[in-house]
Amino acid sequence: MACLQPHRRRLATAAVIAPLLALAAVLAGPFADAAEAPAAAAQTLELQLPIRCTPGADCWLVNMVDLDPGPGVRDHLCGARSYDGHKGTDIAVRDMKAVAVGVDVVAAAAGVVRGTRDGMDDVDVTVIGKDAIKGRECGNGVVLIHSANWETQYCHLKKGSVVVKQGDRVAAGDKLGRVGHSGEAAFPHVHLSVRRGVAVVDPFAGLGRDAAACGPGPHPLWRADVLKALSGETTAIFNIGFHDAKPEPKDARNGDLGGKPISGDAAALVLWADMYWPEAGDDMRFRIVLPDGRPLVDKTAKIEKTQARRFAFVGKRRRDAEWPAGAYLGEVTLTRGAGTAGQRVFKAEARMTVR
Repeated sequence: MACLQPHRRRLATAAVIAPLLALAAVLAGPFADAAEAPAAAAQTLELQLPIRCTPGADCWLVNMVDLDPGPGVRDHLCGARSYDGHKGTDIAVRDMKAVAVGVDVVAAAAGVVRGTRDGMDDVDVTVIGKDAIKGRECGNGVVLIHSANWETQYCHLKKGSVVVKQGDRVAAGDKLGRVGHSGEAAFPHVHLSVRRGVAVVDPFAGLGRDAAACGPGPHPLWRADVLKALSGETTAIFNIGFHDAKPEPKDARNGDLGGKPISGDAAALVLWADMYWPEAGDDMRFRIVLPDGRPLVDKTAKIEKTQARRFAFVGKRRRDAEWPAGAYLGEVTLTRGAGTAGQRVFKAEARMTVR
């Protein structure tokens, strides 16, 4: 989730990245001469989506740039969809199964490869600890330099996936690597940082935006279609499934739960869900419906704390000889502002067969 200093050359796993300010001073200037850009080069950078996916369907915007200069958190919407000091845009995939299948990370704009790193393992930083990746928080990654002193950095790529090297010229949309879980990452995602010189620029805010404003700036960096795709609600129930015992979040996030029939003599039937940005005050409802249409479970709880990510589940222990055979429906619903004019509902479903 963090992202960090760029590097000049392809680095071995144990290498340490040079400080950002020193490298920026050395490398930012020469590129303008080598870019072959017109004399009246545009001072803004147009960005496409840095990942091959469909936002809201198989990838999700999770964290944005923290624009608060102090210890607080403020995203470009004047909300808190970020964390203190976050310098990029995080776009997540569903789980490690998606990582295994492969989701391409691509150049958001044409440029030249300034540096890369590969070879770091895809491991949750909350498991291995930050000391294990100190100085390599970006994980496996790529830094591109662009005209007019712009730079983009792509972090947390999959081990062994980086396909470019220093000095390569890439077009917008060219593959750089694949989404992974390396570096300071608590979930599989790509972290895109955008800089002009040494200054971080939020691609939603762009240049020339009043620091006190809320919403996209007058000149956002995202291409219009990308800005539209990323401007939806960030709350999402992005993964859901059934299990026959108490589910562990790590198993769900590894892609090891759900999608399989459950035996009629299973000790329990459990419905689980993973979600981004549920808010304090939301009503969270879990329903399990039997094959004959009767409810097996119908439970609602009030969410007490806004969280970037929440894993929750409900279930029922078997009391009869066997669960009724057939197709079961699971529904998880988040309702925000219930009964008000601004009510919003987020819903996901899962189906499972008992044999």
